[in-house]
Amino acid sequence: MQGKVIIVSAPSGAGKTSIVRHLLEQVPALKFSISATTRPKRDYEIDGKDYYFLTPEQFKERLANDEFLEWQEVYTDQFYGSLKSEVERIWSNGQAVIFDVDVLGGLNIKKFYGDEALSVFIEPPTMEELENRLKNRGTENDASLKKRLAKAEYELSFARQFDRIVLNDDLKTAQQEMIDLVRDFLEEK
Repeated sequence: MQGKVIIVSAPSGAGKTSIVRHLLEQVPALKFSISATTRPKRDYEIDGKDYYFLTPEQFKERLANDEFLEWQEVYTDQFYGSLKSEVERIWSNGQAVIFDVDVLGGLNIKKFYGDEALSVFIEPPTMEELENRLKNRGTENDASLKKRLAKAEYELSFARQFDRIVLNDDLKTAQQEMIDLVRDFLEEK
């Protein structure tokens, strides 16, 4: 498992986090790579478990110290990044790393690891369904919803650059497809 990387990317609301959580429950060889972010913490999130929540200044300092495998400024002063130390921590425990990252970050990680990485794009069934999912989360106002939907349209244009695309029109089906893909990849020599 050491040296193997699974990358799961999708537009916001496509279901990638639900799929990644299910994978972590079903495939013990996987360990979640906790990303760093400067976005505000949601009430249900835990620092050091869901994300490492940093200030923009802290993020920029780590960036200057070359501590990130990849990073993106997703919105103005809203950064996300994958710490190199996370990958080393997980590999040192003999596990494979799973990333739940934005689309451009996922492509950057794939470039870095090449054949040792499996990149999967989670695709929503339609833009209308994606909009409904975002609204149902209750975390978006009208302005942020418009911003996320515009970004989702852009991110969908990158889907074909991933190794595999999983359509999430039925969560249980998408979860099983991911389990099969990941197990096959981890068993490869």
